[in-house]
Amino acid sequence: MPTGMKDVERAQLQALMEAIYQRYSYDFRDYSPASQLRRLHHALERLHCADLAALQQRVLDEPACFGELLQILTVPVTQMFRDPAFFLALREHVVPVLKTYPSPTIWVAGCCTGEEALSLAILLHEEGLLERSRIYATDINPQALATAARGAYPLHRMQEYADNYVAAGGLGQLSDYYTLEHATARFDARLLEKINFADHSLATDSVFVETQLVLCRNVLIYFNKTLQERSLALFHESLCHRGFLGLGSKESVQFTRFATDFEPVAGQEKLYRKRAPSPAASHYAGRQAPGMKHEH
Repeated sequence: MPTGMKDVERAQLQALMEAIYQRYSYDFRDYSPASQLRRLHHALERLHCADLAALQQRVLDEPACFGELLQILTVPVTQMFRDPAFFLALREHVVPVLKTYPSPTIWVAGCCTGEEALSLAILLHEEGLLERSRIYATDINPQALATAARGAYPLHRMQEYADNYVAAGGLGQLSDYYTLEHATARFDARLLEKINFADHSLATDSVFVETQLVLCRNVLIYFNKTLQERSLALFHESLCHRGFLGLGSKESVQFTRFATDFEPVAGQEKLYRKRAPSPAASHYAGRQAPGMKHEH
């Protein structure tokens, strides 16, 4: 593609994302342009638009078209017990600490269609923690959240999920947790009732709960640096003293302004723990004006 065309496409992309934000209040302006363009090229073909400018006009004129585009822009790529070694690390390093809290609270940010939140619920159940825990699973895609709340997935995916479950240290069989309905596996309602699925945008919304563990895996890779750091700021604020943060295999707090605020617990699995404030920082915090938020 000629350089001039690239510049035109870049300008059209920025205009489209600004139009979406102004018209529908969905903020994709700080998402990775390379990732957006891959998905938008698919959208152009699927929605029969010649270029991004034409797509923008359709999105503004036809709310249903935006609904279709939203599904493309937020295509879920997820599975149960994805990266099993990560869940093994949770069992080894995080679960013993969670057991010291009367009511552990966990935030799964960018939960997609719910497979990771459900995996976490199964792990907590097997560790005797689920009954006193609360999982908040958030996403910006209402269709994905509706799928997550149903807890029903295609049966043909269960073998892959079952293999992941075993590799993740599962204590039984994945089939213990679902029943068959035709070509669907429907997971136990007792797992789902411990998960609150809700709309939340890392681009525009604020912290809503104090947590002991935040999982945001394979989400930050779709953001530019500005939005990555905004998200990490939310997670840092949400986490209690010495809380845990889990990221995706290609994500890291390194080379961000939060690099020194987290220490690796299982570095290869991208599991981190919030550092305790330094004595100097604690002394400074103690002299802040009344009304400033303090970490306990």
